[in-house]
Amino acid sequence: MMRSCHNKSLSDIEKERYKRQMTLNGFGEGCQSTLKSKSALIAGIGGLGGNAAVYLAAAGIGRLVIAHYGKLTMSNLNRQILMKDGWVGKTRVAQAKKFIEELNPEVEVEIYDERISEEVAEKLLPTVDIALSARPNFYERRELNKASVAHGVPMVEAAMNAMEGYLFNVIPGKTPCLNCVFPEDDPGWQELGFPVLGAVSGALGCLMAIEAIKILTGFGKPLLGKMLMFNTYDMEFKKLSITHDPMCSVCG
Repeated sequence: MMRSCHNKSLSDIEKERYKRQMTLNGFGEGCQSTLKSKSALIAGIGGLGGNAAVYLAAAGIGRLVIAHYGKLTMSNLNRQILMKDGWVGKTRVAQAKKFIEELNPEVEVEIYDERISEEVAEKLLPTVDIALSARPNFYERRELNKASVAHGVPMVEAAMNAMEGYLFNVIPGKTPCLNCVFPEDDPGWQELGFPVLGAVSGALGCLMAIEAIKILTGFGKPLLGKMLMFNTYDMEFKKLSITHDPMCSVCG
């Protein structure tokens, strides 16, 4: 399936469903119909990606492509709001699809029970308008970043640890990419070894959805050349400038 390109008209039901956000100054029916014509890859349906997917679906995006390997465990339930206790042991992407289709049957949902490898990224990126990077390891994030740059697909990059988080956008040709900002991996990082307060990952997932909606519709001012960093322990928020590395092995 190829990337969407033409705005789609709204049904009377959709106009009723989205009428509160269409009253946003500068959003209106035009941005809503644009959003309906767009698609997003959610790379990781955990605490970050799951919340982002919920709010993109609730906002009326046309199509979600979800990639996440593995089955639900009990320890996932403190942060993964698409999941339920009775789903432990079941494939997460299948349960996410069920939840989203019940939330908003107008949204098309495509699922892949796979990690983000080079092959998977190359397969999925050309079919979407934006990617949301929400995997808990460096390898998958870097593969997504490379494919994003190669195919000119914007990417929302975000990560959290304990009470902290960061967020920035990769707009190929306009902003630094992930490799510019983080050229080296943290050697001490463990994929399942960091603490998570569910509300922190949920808040960051919501911010990812907001940035994705702005990029897809042209509404508002997305982060460009800036990184949002926050620590919810003492509620400190700040924006830092990030710069393109002309020697970057991915986008240089």
